[in-house]
Amino acid sequence: MKKSHIAILVAGTLSLALLGQSAMAAEFEFKFQSSDPSGNPNFELQQGWTQSLAEKTGGRVMVELLPVGSVVEHSETQDAIAAGILDGHITDTSYFTGKDAAFGLIANPVGAWSDPEQMFDFMENGGGKQLMNELLEPYGLHFIGATTPGLEAFVSKVPIDSVADLKGVKMRAPEGLVQQVFAAAGAAPVNLPGSEVFTGLDKGVIEAADYTVFSTNQAQGLNDIAPHPIYPGFHSMPLVEISMNKARWDALPDDIKTAFEETVRAFSRHQVAVLAERDEAAAAAAKAGGKITVHNWSADERAKFRTIAIGEWKRVAERSANAQKVYDTLTNYLKEKGLVK
Repeated sequence: MKKSHIAILVAGTLSLALLGQSAMAAEFEFKFQSSDPSGNPNFELQQGWTQSLAEKTGGRVMVELLPVGSVVEHSETQDAIAAGILDGHITDTSYFTGKDAAFGLIANPVGAWSDPEQMFDFMENGGGKQLMNELLEPYGLHFIGATTPGLEAFVSKVPIDSVADLKGVKMRAPEGLVQQVFAAAGAAPVNLPGSEVFTGLDKGVIEAADYTVFSTNQAQGLNDIAPHPIYPGFHSMPLVEISMNKARWDALPDDIKTAFEETVRAFSRHQVAVLAERDEAAAAAAKAGGKITVHNWSADERAKFRTIAIGEWKRVAERSANAQKVYDTLTNYLKEKGLVK
């Protein structure tokens, strides 16, 4: 056998041995499921969090992170955690809106945020974390912290620089609060699956679309056929929760709980920074090409849209006591920060 082959086998054996020792040494082992598929940039960053947690605890904590659908469907992880089938999840909170309208409102209060740090401050210092635990604990979960892939960009074939410019624009938007808010702002929302956004824009079925982040839109060629994107976005930024089984959380020593919270906080900022860097690079490349005009709404126009959105949040708040509590806490925070007039 060649020396190079022997070296590879030895290295592989040592790696397996180290992994085995690490697993044996772990005092706390957990199985989490993500709402992202394997290979997705978000999933890869989430795996980085599990590694940083293991390092911070000296190998005492090992989290096995599984891609979406590995054990249960993305909308079933909450029940699976309560039942002990999974220990935790990293997932978009809006998937559980069917259980309580409050989950949808806190997960994506359309128009609320112009920067991820605003959402992080609300979660950490404005009552968001307490709200999440009030919502989750009756279902047997404990909320550790929040992250987000960041603000979604807005795809458009026509220039849109203000709320007034939205009037009559045929745009793709998912059902629910997003459609409600855009309709209230004067747009004409259209039901269209994400897989048909490109064709819809290309054939003129729609003029604009709520889709995803700028770098993904750019990579998929959406900005080439809809050359008036709005970036940074003004409308949608999903809250992604990191939560786990409450009984298992309660049983953890304080230093391990602290390690979970600190690494989740660091991970959230790292994820936002990495994905924002990709968006900024894509936006710079788009501008340099000369065929795409990137629009950035003023603070005043963002505030106008937010005020319209709050009217629709109020409708959602009427659906449950918890949703009303989310509405009250969120609107009070925005007023205190001067984000609404």
